[in-house]
Amino acid sequence: MFDLTQSLSNLKGIGPKRKTVLLEHGVSTYYDLLTYFPRRYLDRNFTKDIILKQGDIVTLFGNIVDSYIVHGKKSRLIVGFRTLNNERINLVFFRGVNFFHKLFAIDKKVVVSGKLEYFKGYQILHPEYEFLTDSDDPDDSIHAGRIIPLYPSTEALKEEGLDSKGLRKLIHQVLESGEITENLPSKFIKKRNLLGRNDAFSKIHFPDSMETVQIARKRFSYEELYYFQRLLLYKQRERQKVKRLLWPLPSSNSRINLEKNLPFELTEDQKTAVTTILSKTNTDSPSAFLLQGDVGSGKTITALLVGLHYIDNHIQVVFLAPTEILARQHYQTIYKFLGNMPFLGIELLLGGENKKSRAEKLSRIKTGESNIIIGTHSLLQDDVIFSDLGLVIIDEQHKFGVDQRETIRAKGKNPDLLAMTATPIPRTLCLTLYGDLNLVNIKTKPKGRKPIDTRWYKEDRRTGVYNSIRKYVSSGRQCYIVYPLVEESEKVDLESCTVAYETLRTNVFPDLKIGLLHGKMKSAEKDFVMEKFKSGEIQILVTTTVVEVGVDVPNATILVVEHAERFGISQLHQLRGRVGRSDIESFCILMTGDFISEEGRDRLEALVTSNDGYYLAEKDLAIRGPGELLGVKQSGLPEFKIADLVADRELLEEAKVDAASIPLGDPEEVSELRIRFSEGKFLFAN
Repeated sequence: MFDLTQSLSNLKGIGPKRKTVLLEHGVSTYYDLLTYFPRRYLDRNFTKDIILKQGDIVTLFGNIVDSYIVHGKKSRLIVGFRTLNNERINLVFFRGVNFFHKLFAIDKKVVVSGKLEYFKGYQILHPEYEFLTDSDDPDDSIHAGRIIPLYPSTEALKEEGLDSKGLRKLIHQVLESGEITENLPSKFIKKRNLLGRNDAFSKIHFPDSMETVQIARKRFSYEELYYFQRLLLYKQRERQKVKRLLWPLPSSNSRINLEKNLPFELTEDQKTAVTTILSKTNTDSPSAFLLQGDVGSGKTITALLVGLHYIDNHIQVVFLAPTEILARQHYQTIYKFLGNMPFLGIELLLGGENKKSRAEKLSRIKTGESNIIIGTHSLLQDDVIFSDLGLVIIDEQHKFGVDQRETIRAKGKNPDLLAMTATPIPRTLCLTLYGDLNLVNIKTKPKGRKPIDTRWYKEDRRTGVYNSIRKYVSSGRQCYIVYPLVEESEKVDLESCTVAYETLRTNVFPDLKIGLLHGKMKSAEKDFVMEKFKSGEIQILVTTTVVEVGVDVPNATILVVEHAERFGISQLHQLRGRVGRSDIESFCILMTGDFISEEGRDRLEALVTSNDGYYLAEKDLAIRGPGELLGVKQSGLPEFKIADLVADRELLEEAKVDAASIPLGDPEEVSELRIRFSEGKFLFAN
């Protein structure tokens, strides 16, 4: 048994320079080195005593016999390589010609891997390679004649001899130092058929087969997920230590009055959601919920009904929205429902307001005159001070970072949190990201809503699409035409959107009223355009994804998405939710060019065949992975070293069950969890 937290200085071959460069890459201890996992593996079991065939993937051991540069339109390096069977194979390099010319010196021993091709003799283009020294025995080596690991590397590491070969030597040295202590309960190792920790480290770095790699990987994935779940239990326990200061009323007269006067009937899911949330607010610790509901399922009214139980007890409620358009939408919706109850005090706080107006609003918020405060990131500013904030409602919560969520909560008196999302999050991600939140789902949509007819057309159908738009708009309907806007090409995208607007306005629909809306417009301009669209003055709205979330115009029944292949499934489903908001038949038209990638085809076909946001979220997760799906910048995803939230979803469920079956009692584990929580690491050193 030995201590994995000891410094790398104890290893042979680690001098000051190597120690510094490893430290820059987050590697300072034996543990850091052992968890610097391979990025992939190369099968270097040598191809011996076989007839070489074009197209075969081979791994061969031999010597360099010559090398020369062939000059022409494009220079290339030819390196003569001779196998143990005396076969000559040319190694061909089109890039880094001078570098490789120096590197592949005559008589050097080398292992090469790659695809065998034939052109005036056998050749391999840009092979994988590894040089061996005279002391390296090709039949008994950590570097060749076996499956070898390839590690993430940089120029800085390579300059210090810490390429894959150099790192393998160091890792082999650590593994030879002694037995590594087990850190998982033995009953779970047995129950889940896991490798022991010592074996797992050995097999993941020096496997005897690719099957062994997967068995070792499973062990460490489980370990990360198990300790992450223990961390969530720790967070829940810490949250429960905080005592409630403000109590919502068990019964709310305002809620009873509102429900009586609603112009529609609540769905069973909405009623259940309200009851479920309120039932958990009668404990002496603040509660936290994630309210998931597909587009158009009625989350806002659900959240408002919950909020009235606080407001009737003079407790303030905040609605935090990611965009001004959505904040205004919430304000208008809530005002429409509560306008005949002026004593409730509804406030809209946005950025860019004049000083006098903002100061008046801030005063009303501070004194408690305003009870429902709706706004954007402007609510996070230091000058916003609440009287008695007891419920924070965050819409499209995945668009806010963890720090922003905590900033708004810190302005209250241990407030409850109700995070809402119209992007259904797959169960796997919910367990990971929001394991410390109570999950509440609204799956049914309001009565009378029809499924949206979604169709995918290529450029040759454009004339027909325009004819259909004209037909429906002329009969009194309205239409969105959405263009993509992505960060990398924002300028070009915006240009294409504005150019398309001009073309549509002057050439395609000169007799119809067309408006333009995009995120670069000033707030007043955006509001003006949206009001004209809502009132029906604008018949066709050409826009970017600024309309993705929350905009509610029931008369808009046609949505055309241009360059639909550039959007993810969840974003397309969100956009589709701008139509189908009444009992009128609605259409979503996905327009693309003729050439679509296989992945793009999968996404579009999924949209055409399903209106179920939960199914589509799972599909999106499988295609794009969690980081892409949620947006890496704001997702709050933990940085697992080896666990994969798509591939390991069953393992996550098992780890959750196991982690919850043992109480958090050991002070040493709690201390370690506290450290891991602050560092965001879930593999434990010892």
